[in-house]
Amino acid sequence: MTHVMACIDGSQSTAAVCDYAAWASLRLATPLTLLHVLDDLQYPVSPDLTGNIGLGSREHLLEELAGLDQQRHKIAMEQGRLMLDAARERVQADGIEAAQLRQRHGDLVDCLHELEQEIRLLVIGRQGKTSDSLSQLVGSHLESVIRTLHRPILVSCGEFRAPQSYMFAYDGSATARKGVEMIAASPLLKGLPCHLLMVGADTSDAWAQLEAAKALLQGSASEVHLAIRAGEVEPTLHSYQMEQGIELLAMGAYGHSRIRQFLVGSTTSHLLRTSTTALLILR
Repeated sequence: MTHVMACIDGSQSTAAVCDYAAWASLRLATPLTLLHVLDDLQYPVSPDLTGNIGLGSREHLLEELAGLDQQRHKIAMEQGRLMLDAARERVQADGIEAAQLRQRHGDLVDCLHELEQEIRLLVIGRQGKTSDSLSQLVGSHLESVIRTLHRPILVSCGEFRAPQSYMFAYDGSATARKGVEMIAASPLLKGLPCHLLMVGADTSDAWAQLEAAKALLQGSASEVHLAIRAGEVEPTLHSYQMEQGIELLAMGAYGHSRIRQFLVGSTTSHLLRTSTTALLILR
């Protein structure tokens, strides 16, 4: 069975991640799993001292340091369990009767890759624990997660706001069309108003592409608004979103068009850093 999986790390974004995960779980009628991954670089299970042979009087000191590292690991595991318990209480208050708790040790990206077949939607915060503020900072793992995981990813970029409408950044490509088809087939955004925005030249061909995308959303979106705007992609997307009061931006993750290049390489961090609302990244 696939789950909505939420990454919990104790950062300030954790509360919003819980709320978005609960919202998505209820919309999808899919079980919710809360996941905490203990970074093996920060908290090694057992330090490797094999290269420290023949250190004489320093050997005892190394053994003590190893013992301290193991104690830190145990404390971090217990702290993680407490965070998961608090997160479970949060999603229960949001209407989730039972959430599964999971704790793993290792690299976050590797763990998510191993669990990929169990994930229907991943919910993750823009800020990680090492960039702990609700300012415009991007967690160090997020870009790697987006590149690695072939599942939709809902990124929380601030406080939780239950989406009342959404915008899809559309460019007429096969990838963008597939993204619209994914949204149309999913209950996640069903019944919400949709804004299809194309950034580029106002041509009859562009309008025809938007009308074709609109037809795909019939029966899913309560209404579909079409728009074409000229300008630089990122500020144009954000400007339209603010103008219309849209709570969620959806878009494809990769490609070569002007819009989808914003989720490749360093531009991924730039778009995420400037967004004030949640992002739904479709793979």
